[in-house]
Amino acid sequence: MYIVLSKLIIMQRRSFLRNSGLTLAGLALLNQSSLASFLFDPAWKIKMLTDDIGIFTEKGGTIAFLLTKKGMVVVDSQFPDTAGHLIEELKKKNKKPFKFLINTHHHGDHTGGNIAFKDMAEHVVAHVNSKANQLRVAGEQKLSADKFHIPDITFGEEGWSAKVHKETIKAHYFGAGHTNGDSLIHFEKGNIVHMGDLVFNRRHPYIDKASGANIANWIILLDKAIATFDKNTQFVCGHAAEGYDVLLKAEDLKAFGNYLGNVLKFTESEIRSGKTKEEILKAKEIPGSPEWKGSGIERPLGAAYTELAVK
Repeated sequence: MYIVLSKLIIMQRRSFLRNSGLTLAGLALLNQSSLASFLFDPAWKIKMLTDDIGIFTEKGGTIAFLLTKKGMVVVDSQFPDTAGHLIEELKKKNKKPFKFLINTHHHGDHTGGNIAFKDMAEHVVAHVNSKANQLRVAGEQKLSADKFHIPDITFGEEGWSAKVHKETIKAHYFGAGHTNGDSLIHFEKGNIVHMGDLVFNRRHPYIDKASGANIANWIILLDKAIATFDKNTQFVCGHAAEGYDVLLKAEDLKAFGNYLGNVLKFTESEIRSGKTKEEILKAKEIPGSPEWKGSGIERPLGAAYTELAVK
């Protein structure tokens, strides 16, 4: 019995056990109803931000969605299994078709679930560079056609917009950042912007130089985002450190921009002092950005080194 319980806990409550220190011996003390609730409460979460706009979290990048009398819109798709959970839950809330699936960028934790929407979403939308990156990665990984689903609507510098019932959805493109194909998706009436992976809330980011990422321009585009939207805009990010939210305000965008600036400043200083890449990657913190801590510091430092030292 303990083996079965252990497998279930690992699948559905790994983080709970880590945070609470609950053990299998402790589980034996739970009454039957408490045990059932613990084991079978779904790992995914849905949070409504307005009457018709919400977010879905399970694993991978945060998903946003819109429910209307004319149809549904989904931003990002995580993975096939988690996208299935989302679809099942949204269909309980709304019987209308999926009008648009929008990808903020091409990474698999944001587009892997696209395939679950095949023959279901009327259109898949993304920046032209995001589609190109998705096709490139699919080729590199030798994925068969039944493993991925690419956009049929793409846009460039001009962005893209569509109206679904009373809501207008607008995709903004401010240039390279996390990749060269990152879009900001604005639900204008709800005044909610999905930033994709253009903000990692107090978490060291992955910076995809192979897909055209540019830290210097990333800082500029965050300033553009702050200037484009207003003080009441609510921002959604793809990932946050433990204990931090994926729901942000403009000051969080500014803080992340400052962090990226500090990454470049620190790396440049270390290069000028004669340190090697390997020595730089051993740093334990980014000076001036103490809130960004934990594992993964080598990711931004490595990307910054490439951007500054490799011409």
